[in-house]
Amino acid sequence: MPFFLKAYLDSSPISCKTLGSLFGVDGKRLQEQYASHLSGFTSWDQAEHAENWLLFPDNIGEYLSIDETSLSQGKLYTVLTNKGAKGKKRALVAIVKGTESESVIKVLHRIKERIRKKVKEVTLDLAPTMARIVKRSFPKAKLVSDRFHVQQLANEGVQEIRIRHRWDAIEQENKEMDLAKEVKKPWVPALLENGYWLHSVINKVNCFILHYRSVLSF
Repeated sequence: MPFFLKAYLDSSPISCKTLGSLFGVDGKRLQEQYASHLSGFTSWDQAEHAENWLLFPDNIGEYLSIDETSLSQGKLYTVLTNKGAKGKKRALVAIVKGTESESVIKVLHRIKERIRKKVKEVTLDLAPTMARIVKRSFPKAKLVSDRFHVQQLANEGVQEIRIRHRWDAIEQENKEMDLAKEVKKPWVPALLENGYWLHSVINKVNCFILHYRSVLSF
């Protein structure tokens, strides 16, 4: 089998079936040969534990990032990356099945202590589990909260206050409408100093929050 097909499979997110149809070869046979021989998986030094964890100590840098992610069927994995690689080659330092701190720490401690102590900073979410992992594994590193998680908490807090005020405004308007009905006078909503009704201002706040989220999501 031409070895340029191996190069495609090694470097591109393409299935053997699709690649086979493009070059006129049996996709099933290509898959079998790649898995058994060409990929080198059977002689890979991490094949034995690859289902549970992978570790690439040579990819470590002074600035790391740790987070949890769901890769398949809702299963969570803890992923440690080198921020200096900017998501490209040699970015992955470790990936561990699950988020249980002791399991992740056990894997990361396979990296030599003198190397782990060179890490200066680790970006993480606000979960205490992640903080425990970083403190135990990289004792010299400064912990930096991921701005997206901080932003999410701030947005949730503002949204909670907005909803509470919205219901208060609706309740107040209902009372005023009932009172106006009793005295047989048309109900006219009170205007704020800026010329807007209260519920209109609250709705504008919601629009601002949605716009703010869309701007910071890029």
